[in-house]
Amino acid sequence: MKKRLFKQVSIIGLGLIGSSLALSIKKNKLADKTIGYAKSLSTRKKAKKLKLVDTVSDNLSKCVKDSDLVLICTPLSTYSKIIKNIRSHIKKGSIVSDVGSAKEKSIKQIESLLGKGIEFIPAHPIAGTEKSGPESGFAELFMNRWCIITPISGNSKKNVNKIKSLWKSLGSQIEIMSPERHDKVMAITSHLPHLIAYNIVSTAADLEDVTKSDIIKYSASGFRDFTRIASSDPTMWRDIFLNNKEAVLEMIGRFSEDLSALQKAVRWEDGDTLFKLFSRTKKIREKIITAGQDTDVADFGRSKRIK
Repeated sequence: MKKRLFKQVSIIGLGLIGSSLALSIKKNKLADKTIGYAKSLSTRKKAKKLKLVDTVSDNLSKCVKDSDLVLICTPLSTYSKIIKNIRSHIKKGSIVSDVGSAKEKSIKQIESLLGKGIEFIPAHPIAGTEKSGPESGFAELFMNRWCIITPISGNSKKNVNKIKSLWKSLGSQIEIMSPERHDKVMAITSHLPHLIAYNIVSTAADLEDVTKSDIIKYSASGFRDFTRIASSDPTMWRDIFLNNKEAVLEMIGRFSEDLSALQKAVRWEDGDTLFKLFSRTKKIREKIITAGQDTDVADFGRSKRIK
C-alpha cells in the first residue's frame, strides 16, 4: 500500500476552507487520520454529521497531539490565541501551516510564539466562495486553483516540498512568493475588490431617494455579480484588512487617483478618454478571462455541492 503523505493531520477551524481541506485530504488519501477542531457546538455537530474528519474535537491541545501537520483555517485575529494554546502540545518535527490571506503580520506573530523544532510554513489557497460554514465545503474547491506558499527563514526544503505536495495532491497549482509580494498582490487582486463590493452595497442601501426594495427588485445581473463577494464572512474580511493594512491603503490610494481621473472625464463629457479607458480595460479583462479558463473545473464541484 502506498505510504500516505502524513500520518495525522489536524485542521483547526471547519468553515468553508477547513471543511473543504478535510474532504479533499480524505478523498485523496493523504493522511492516515484527520482530526478537526471547531469552537462552536453547532459546527462540531455539523462536522460529525457530514463526516468531514475522522475525529471532531472540542479541545485544541488534544486536537494537535501526535499530528505531523497542523492546518490553521480560522480568522487571522485568532492566530495568536490558537498558537499559545497548542504550542506546548505539538510534537517536535511537526509542520504548522495556514490558509490566511495576509502573511507578513501573521508570520511575525506565529514565529514569535512557536518553539524550536516546529516549522511554520505559510500558505494561501486562492479559492473560495461567498458561502461559509462546514456545510459549504466540497473536495473539489482547490482543483486548478493557485496556492501561494510563502516560505520563511529556517524552513527546510524537505518540509516546504511536503506542503507543496499536499496542495498539488489537492489539485492546486503552486506559486512560491515572498510574504511581502504576496500581500501586495492580494491587496489589488482580492482585498480591494472586496472592499469596493462591500462599500457599493452600503452606498446603495444608504441612498435616501432609492428604497432598498428598489435595489433588490431592479438589480441587474451586473450589480448582483459585482457585489456577490460582499456576502463573504465579515470576521474574516475585517481581519484581512487590519492585517494587510499598508498594502491595502496603498492600493486604495492608487484606485482613488484613477477614479478621480474617471470622474473628471465624465464631468467634462470627455468621451475620447472614456472610450480609450474602456477599450484598454476590456482587452485586459479578456486576457484575465483567457488565463483563468482552466480554473473552471472547480466551479463544477461547487455547483454540485452548494446548489
